Amino acid sequence: MEIKQLITFKIAAENLNFTQTAKILNFAQSSVTAQIKALEEEIGKPLFERLGKRIILTDAGNQFKTYAEKMINLSEEAITAANGEEELSGTLTIGAQESQCTYRLPPILKEFKEAFPKVKLVFKPAHSDEMARKQLMDGVLDVAFIMDKRKPEGALIVEQLIKEELKLVTTSTKLTSAFSIDNLKQETLLLTEVGCSYRNMLEESLNSLGVYPLDKIEFASIEAIKQCVIAGLGVALLPEMVVKKDIEEGRMEVLPWNASSSPLYTQIAWHKDKRMTPPLEEFINLTRKMF
Repeated sequence: MEIKQLITFKIAAENLNFTQTAKILNFAQSSVTAQIKALEEEIGKPLFERLGKRIILTDAGNQFKTYAEKMINLSEEAITAANGEEELSGTLTIGAQESQCTYRLPPILKEFKEAFPKVKLVFKPAHSDEMARKQLMDGVLDVAFIMDKRKPEGALIVEQLIKEELKLVTTSTKLTSAFSIDNLKQETLLLTEVGCSYRNMLEESLNSLGVYPLDKIEFASIEAIKQCVIAGLGVALLPEMVVKKDIEEGRMEVLPWNASSSPLYTQIAWHKDKRMTPPLEEFINLTRKMF
């Protein structure tokens, strides 16, 4: 199999559309179809299931996608290593939560791009810390930001960058005037997705006190949660970096809340066997410095 075929498969697997894949790669659609067919013949199993004009990944396609990404990344690393530091290029794939991408990473990215203009940066959402860890183990990510408690990591190298402060926020004057944890039984909790460390912390803390709110709304976006808090739809536990400006400008109020569990840290992580290319090393060093 050729790297060109793997790249075509990767783009098609992300878009699930051969026509769109052809446009992105500037190929004829027949070329995309032929490359996928050649891969399927070599592997011996279909990678896509054709449902009329739609395509979806088969089980074999889902499994092959992880390895295709690894082979593409390894090829780019090999080219980078062969060219030396004067022609640094390739791709750095970073896993990060929305809050990190919005509030912490822009200055790092600006300085990194000035130092390595030919290195392509790809961000993959890490909605849960377990997802980020799995993707690091599978080689899908080069490096990831994790917000979690300190814990043994096995094959991952994990460095604590900063201790995170969490704020329980609302716009309800009824809550802020006479707050009790029991009051939260009647409130709507605005939550991040399952697996998020501070969602787990909030639910575990409330449950330990015998508080089980019945009304919950789950969001994929922290910014959406913020706007819903401001609109008076409920209560949320969010990192201070996300809500600090809104609190200072009076759009939110902070409720007294102390977690009984271990503190959370923003951490940077990579696989212990990951080859430390100059761009990856520089990205980690920049992150240490700027955090």
